[in-house]
Amino acid sequence: MSAPETTHATASTPESASEAKPATPLNSARNPVVYVDSLELLRSVVAELDAKGSGPLAVDAERASGFRYSQAAYLIQLHRRGSLVALIDPQAALQEDAAKAELRDFMAKHTWILHASTQDLPCLNELGLEPPALIDTELGSRLVGLPRVGLGAVVEHYLGLKLAKEHSAVDWSTRPLNQDWLVYAALDVDVLPDLADRLIAHLQANGKLEIAQQEFAHLVRFRPKEKKQDRWRGTTGAHDIKNQRGLAIMRELWNAREALAQKLDVAPGRLIPDASISVAAKSTYRSKSELIGDRGFHGRASRTYIDTWWAAIQAGTNTNDLPPLKLPHTGIPNHRLWSSKWPLAAERLKLAREHMAKIAERMQMPVENLLTPDFLRQLCFSFDEIGTDAIEPFLRELGARDWQIALLAGSESTGPSLGSVLASATLPD
Repeated sequence: MSAPETTHATASTPESASEAKPATPLNSARNPVVYVDSLELLRSVVAELDAKGSGPLAVDAERASGFRYSQAAYLIQLHRRGSLVALIDPQAALQEDAAKAELRDFMAKHTWILHASTQDLPCLNELGLEPPALIDTELGSRLVGLPRVGLGAVVEHYLGLKLAKEHSAVDWSTRPLNQDWLVYAALDVDVLPDLADRLIAHLQANGKLEIAQQEFAHLVRFRPKEKKQDRWRGTTGAHDIKNQRGLAIMRELWNAREALAQKLDVAPGRLIPDASISVAAKSTYRSKSELIGDRGFHGRASRTYIDTWWAAIQAGTNTNDLPPLKLPHTGIPNHRLWSSKWPLAAERLKLAREHMAKIAERMQMPVENLLTPDFLRQLCFSFDEIGTDAIEPFLRELGARDWQIALLAGSESTGPSLGSVLASATLPD
């Protein structure tokens, strides 16, 4: 595999292109756009992107979140400078293993440019598409301290262009796709090479390019967190259920909705909302007719699949497998409880946050990018066991990057080390 490309700044300055004049609306892609719905077209556009394009590969994906159960990609957008914009329909063009292999082999040769990569990487990974290296323009924008980091705001800041964003929440599983939606999808990758150039120049000018490169390398290995057990406990209104029987009914209804949503490939909330599950879990129905007559139990599929919901309610009503009111706690306690039960840990967290806020202000960077907030909480709570000398391996094991660990070690520019700050904590009066 060839070495990943690096993007090169072409602008004379890394500052905003839109500071002196209003943004120019961008209503169509500046490069040819090809909709790819067959293996033949896929081979053609991949060959052109490979041969005529230069630099990194701009990548985006559209899902049907809120409409479909799956988080599959329903459109994949690709572009390289000097070449076309490919809008690939995975449902039509990637059904054969050979097609997936050809696209995978091509994309594996090039550094990807994405905006908010953690949103798109999971659905691309499902298709076997993984970047050898990447540039995340959303994360890079956070590192340079931009106040707004959505794609539209960042493009306006650096390129002086205004993107239309009115189609961001449409149902991308619809076929045929609306032409206006395709224009919107093409724009998202059409601007990425130029945007990456300007951003990289800004990072370099601010002495943050090495930081960004470490963050981008970390993102290549990104995988979503594993789904929690008993996800039904996250149902809106679950905290209002004060008895095990009600929780059992909620669990059975949630599981029934989940199974039906998966079968129909429909977002669960489009069948019945959480509010309906909560209402049913707090009610006592003597018959299916009473359930049908309850206006609080509603939703697009509340009547169509009434037998499914009634069976779930009956199962929850009659089961001997009653869920506990609360699950046993794992990991460190919630930090909101520390002040009363673990006051020294609470004091450490207070001092650590103040210390991190000062560093963030000097670095002109969001404080959460200096260190993942959960890492900081774990360190503060476990500091007695860890000790100052073992902070570095502890943070590294959690996933902190080298630049973060070095920054927290302290220096003339950043002040005392985080370890010394935590060690200075004393019990509050």
